[in-house]
Amino acid sequence: MSTDTVPSLPPEPDWVAHVMWWHVYPLGFVGADVRPETPVADRPVDHRLDRITGWLDHVVGLGLNGLLLGPVFQSSTHGYDTVDHFRIDPRLGDDDDDDFDRLVSAAHERGIRVLLDGVFNHVGRDHPAFRAIEADGPAAESASLFGIDWTGWNPGDPVPVGLFEGHDILVALDHGSRETEDLVVEVMAHWLGRGVDGWRLDAAYAVPPEFWARVLPRVRERFPEAWFSGEVIHGDAAAIVRASTMDSTTQYELWQGIWHGIADRNCHELAHALERHVALLETFVPTTFVGNHDVTRIASAVGDRFVGHAAAVLFTVAGTPIVWAGDEYGWTGVKEERVGGDDAVRPAFPDAPPAPDATTHTYEALVALRRRNPWLHRAHTDVVHLTNTALVLRTATADAVVVTALNLSDDPVELPVADATQVEAGGGAVADGTVRLPSAGWAVLTRA
Repeated sequence: MSTDTVPSLPPEPDWVAHVMWWHVYPLGFVGADVRPETPVADRPVDHRLDRITGWLDHVVGLGLNGLLLGPVFQSSTHGYDTVDHFRIDPRLGDDDDDDFDRLVSAAHERGIRVLLDGVFNHVGRDHPAFRAIEADGPAAESASLFGIDWTGWNPGDPVPVGLFEGHDILVALDHGSRETEDLVVEVMAHWLGRGVDGWRLDAAYAVPPEFWARVLPRVRERFPEAWFSGEVIHGDAAAIVRASTMDSTTQYELWQGIWHGIADRNCHELAHALERHVALLETFVPTTFVGNHDVTRIASAVGDRFVGHAAAVLFTVAGTPIVWAGDEYGWTGVKEERVGGDDAVRPAFPDAPPAPDATTHTYEALVALRRRNPWLHRAHTDVVHLTNTALVLRTATADAVVVTALNLSDDPVELPVADATQVEAGGGAVADGTVRLPSAGWAVLTRA
């Protein structure tokens, strides 16, 4: 798509510069069965969304003010095989009893924004629209939602529909279809009208940017303060944002740089990822994270000694940060490529938050620092010291400075901290423009 035909990017809503999200996978959180033997539609409603409400004070206690909910709409299994975009999954609750509205109201009463996971690249094979074309072929009213070549098809034959990344239960929608566009606009507007603040666009990398460029302006006409962040795991993120008019994309390259840079004791990789990260700020503010529902938890990826290092980078460089629920306790979990391979990363949560531990207090300190320095949202970061096992980052304005110093070695080190003078998080001794860090130590410093 030529950039000459792309609408100019709308300004990011003002509130986004101050939001930090707590990311929940609701079906796992409440202990729902994601591989049910009985069809979900035939099961009694379980009113379990209130279990998330019980954690909202914990979110506020961390200093966060956003709740990013994974799929909440009715599906057949794990939530990403949607069968009804307008119904809460009965394993979570029921519209008749206002379960969802109570959760949104409880969040907003605490100053917490709510973001929904919009699965608009595909639907589940059990979606009524797809079942209709299985029954009626090209004569089905819903046939235009799916890009199907009916040549040679005969009644009774399998429908030759596209699949998402080879998953048989995930049926790709036709994003060149006006009917698909209208459906997505209607779904987004419905839930924004119910009080949510924006959308995470699942698998946005698999959807032509031109589709979003048609959909999002229509939604913004009615909800100008809504925010849209697309899941983009590869490709030219800046070009995708310009062509799609999305506000943001997920910053997988930075996540990989943090994970591998720390785990492999290779700060050069992290520094390179940060350089590319800063370049994106010319176009948009990325959505940053060190954990989510699809990846090994950061404590398992880098080891518990280095969880603070990863969190320090997350909260002291530009971006809209997301905390994967449970990471603030240092929970572990390894993603595996098998049936059920996500279960360890998406566990059921206890009814009430556990007592804070050292990792929780680390997150509290870093979130508080970010709150005191909201300019970090779009600030450029410079590397001021770099070796394989040591890295010093400086992010500054004319009036303020934040320096992040990381030591990945087993030996103490003394690192330059430029004009920073006091430790705000982590630990270290500051003297004469340097900070002395212990083995596997880290510190975030500011200027008094």
